[in-house]
Amino acid sequence: METIYQFFNGNLLLIYLLIFTIILGFEVISKVPTVLHTHLCRG
Repeated sequence: METIYQFFNGNLLLIYLLIFTIILGFEVISKVPTVLHTHLCRG
């Protein structure tokens, strides 16, 4: 349990950046018009 705590404590900035980029990615993708998605879905 101590090693998990040390990992989170040492990499807290990287964890915050990862969460931020995931949320930002979803926001950017959700703003893309659906017209652009249709060509990707048809394969």
